[in-house]
Amino acid sequence: MTQTEHDDAAAFAAYQASFSEAPGYLNFASYGPPSSRVHDRVEHLVRLAGEGAVGATERLEGENLRARESFSRLSGFPFDHVGMTGSTSLGLFQVAFGLSRGSVLVSAGEFPSNIYPWLRTGGIGRARVDLVGAPGTRMTPDVVARSLTSDTVAVSVSAVDFRTGYRADLAGIRDVIGPDRLLVVDGIQGFGVADLEWTLADVLITGAQKWVRGTWGVAALAFSPQGLERVEPVLTGWTGVTDSRRYDGVEHRPLPGAERFSVSNLSPYATGAFAEALELMESVGTRAIDGIVSTHAAALIEELDVAGVPVLSPREREQRAGIVVAGVSGRAAAAYAALAAADISATQHGEDRIRLSVHATTRSEVFSEAAKVLADFA
Repeated sequence: MTQTEHDDAAAFAAYQASFSEAPGYLNFASYGPPSSRVHDRVEHLVRLAGEGAVGATERLEGENLRARESFSRLSGFPFDHVGMTGSTSLGLFQVAFGLSRGSVLVSAGEFPSNIYPWLRTGGIGRARVDLVGAPGTRMTPDVVARSLTSDTVAVSVSAVDFRTGYRADLAGIRDVIGPDRLLVVDGIQGFGVADLEWTLADVLITGAQKWVRGTWGVAALAFSPQGLERVEPVLTGWTGVTDSRRYDGVEHRPLPGAERFSVSNLSPYATGAFAEALELMESVGTRAIDGIVSTHAAALIEELDVAGVPVLSPREREQRAGIVVAGVSGRAAAAYAALAAADISATQHGEDRIRLSVHATTRSEVFSEAAKVLADFA
């Protein structure tokens, strides 16, 4: 083993040792249990706030900076093009209200957080939604190309679909929409486990609580130069303007860069948890995490095949990330209950589907255990 290989192995061992989720946890697409490093950081910040010493405020506010710096490194966006907001949903609302006209293509099967913002803006005469397909439709470049009109100003898509696990072809979508339309990417189901070229997006929004494993209450916003130019800071607040601490009753100009989308000061516990989780990801690299997640997803698919359980999510490596969907026609509630009785966490979708989701720290033995439970409902 070379020194580099030894260092990589040691880094991953330290990464893996920092997590302690239950052995049957297969629900990262719902939320990702945070690491001991995140626990310790939040505890430290709460203690720091409780002491109230001189300089505590500045140190707490510095967590926002740490999160932006790490997210910039991991996403590839310049630091001044990265900002923070309260959640993926809030970020999508800020982007939607920032587009003054035209239509935005969105899959009809998208998670509601990527539909309601456009419905609301359309209702007040700004950008309006153009829903494509039906639940389960894959937003492939061909589907997008066929749906474009002269009025289309943007496409809003999930990097990884919450329902099917389909990993979007961002490069293909970028190619078919051309340079003049915006590509808005909801990264919450992929950032941290899918090694994608995120800078293909004009706007990337990623909450901390799922695959990043950084808890609730914060999300990152990243913009291309075109995204910053075209998305107006309509839903911004006093922390998103120049001279924000000059309380003179006068409207101030928006800040340059992505900070203009700040609404208010975020919780330092949330931003600190996000920063810690991002830096832990950096310690091993997204590519390494992606590789292990892909191997785990393939192993889970194989076990479902052996057990005769239909797999409803993509099988191709380049079309999936950490989500594997099992078909249990009309028996999802009973299958979900049986998994829970076996101490396996998952998500029930409707009456026909069980969503399983794996991470780099998932115990491989649970794949066969879950498949055996689901075999009774296939």
